[in-house]
Amino acid sequence: MRLLVIHAHPVPESFNSALCRAAVETARAAGHEVRLIDLYAEGFNPVMSAEERRAYHDDGPPPPDVAPHIEALKWAEGLIFVYPTWWYAQPAMLKGWMDRVWRPGVTFSVPTPTEPMRPALTNVRLIGVITTLGSPWWFWTFLIGAPGRRMILRGLRFCTARRTKTFWLGLHEMDTQDATTRARYLDRVRARIRHIPV
Repeated sequence: MRLLVIHAHPVPESFNSALCRAAVETARAAGHEVRLIDLYAEGFNPVMSAEERRAYHDDGPPPPDVAPHIEALKWAEGLIFVYPTWWYAQPAMLKGWMDRVWRPGVTFSVPTPTEPMRPALTNVRLIGVITTLGSPWWFWTFLIGAPGRRMILRGLRFCTARRTKTFWLGLHEMDTQDATTRARYLDRVRARIRHIPV
């Protein structure tokens, strides 16, 4: 499978970066074709300008810095997001990437008075998330409502193939986990990536 890994963490030596490396290395070893977008490392600009917003619904070419990301989305059969959950959702860097890259005509059609919005990224048939969270699972799930999970596994999934499979891996209470627990989570990530059909 052609897997696009989207990573969003500013610190290269972070545990989150180790999770990304584990996912990429395991996928390649399993025979997948992998591309990596490391948003912080490449200095992606997550801010949509006024000019870009005005042209958002036009059929013209996207901004030059967005075009390679759109090409990668169209290439991919599977998307794997690796990021820390901050304030119950994605970092601003990743949310800005979604705002600028998941554009009309690329990932969905704009609804009209006679036509509903339709998915356009039907080449994608797998979406996975690998994340860490500071909050306990019960607090994030039951009290907060898991907004970051719903955004990707429901919102972004709508733009993809009808039978897109999804998975979610989250290490809760990240700030108090010991080395053994982190190592177990890395093993869990590797096992889930190996489970993806080639």
